[in-house]
Amino acid sequence: MLIHARGLRKTFGDFEAVRGIDVDVPRGQAFGFLGPNGAGKSSTMRMVAAVSPPTGGTLRILGMDPAEQSSAIKARIGVCPQEDTLDLELSVRDNLYVYGRYFGLPRKEVRARVDELLAFVQLGEKADAMVDDLSGGMKRRLTIARSLINRPEILLLDEPTTGLDPQARHVVWDRLFRLKAQGVTLVLTTHYMDEAEQLCDRLVVMDKGHIVAEGSPLELIRAHATREVAELRFGAGGAQAEHEAVAEQVAGLADRVEVLPDRLLLYSDDGERTLAQVHAAGLRPTTTLVRRATLEDVFLRLTGRTLVD
Repeated sequence: MLIHARGLRKTFGDFEAVRGIDVDVPRGQAFGFLGPNGAGKSSTMRMVAAVSPPTGGTLRILGMDPAEQSSAIKARIGVCPQEDTLDLELSVRDNLYVYGRYFGLPRKEVRARVDELLAFVQLGEKADAMVDDLSGGMKRRLTIARSLINRPEILLLDEPTTGLDPQARHVVWDRLFRLKAQGVTLVLTTHYMDEAEQLCDRLVVMDKGHIVAEGSPLELIRAHATREVAELRFGAGGAQAEHEAVAEQVAGLADRVEVLPDRLLLYSDDGERTLAQVHAAGLRPTTTLVRRATLEDVFLRLTGRTLVD
């Protein structure tokens, strides 16, 4: 295992951010940490990046102990932070070149690596542009390129596409797919459930410092949701009290009924049949939608729908 953790804990004073989690990430896998704000994802990622020592438990990265071999670990991993920390006063090319020299790589090797990475992230034509002139998507791709300058075996990505438009997100996804095909192990956090479904072979859902579920996206959907979901809205205003009253009437028509402020969710393996049963019961929703269950349904069931700041 490239990453092996048992009973991993992290405390800050009296606050326990990570409460004894077990994690294994084999070579070549794309592994995700999901969870609301404050779940312990970032604290875990910082421990894996060998920049924050564990409070307790066992952690091995590439077979090494980060408490004693942090420099050796950092030389073999790449880190793509949530915020772009590029040097705005340097060109695109120089951002990569200077970063490569931090690793002690020979100048000739760094120059070749820079050209290779610019081509990989499709920024070759912007090599001499200033970073400040790049779009958000281009800056994100440059940050990913920078994290690859040392040919890492593990690439840590914290919210890799936050703030990007859909087109830019898909370009980043394509680059990450290619990295995985090349054998790079990806470990990422994300708030985008579709991103987790697209990129992750396996993932854990964290809440309040614990792992509450683990598996592939499909395994998690099968275990914690149904095949389909029927979304129903009642009344012109769609008040929650009105939906709560209707929920009692449809409780026997689905495996699970969830009341949201503006709609009802009916979980079943056949959404169209469930919808027909709703109509047969004499109920007339103002709008209906039948869709497949997603990782977002799993996430919200496991961690709740209360906003966490």
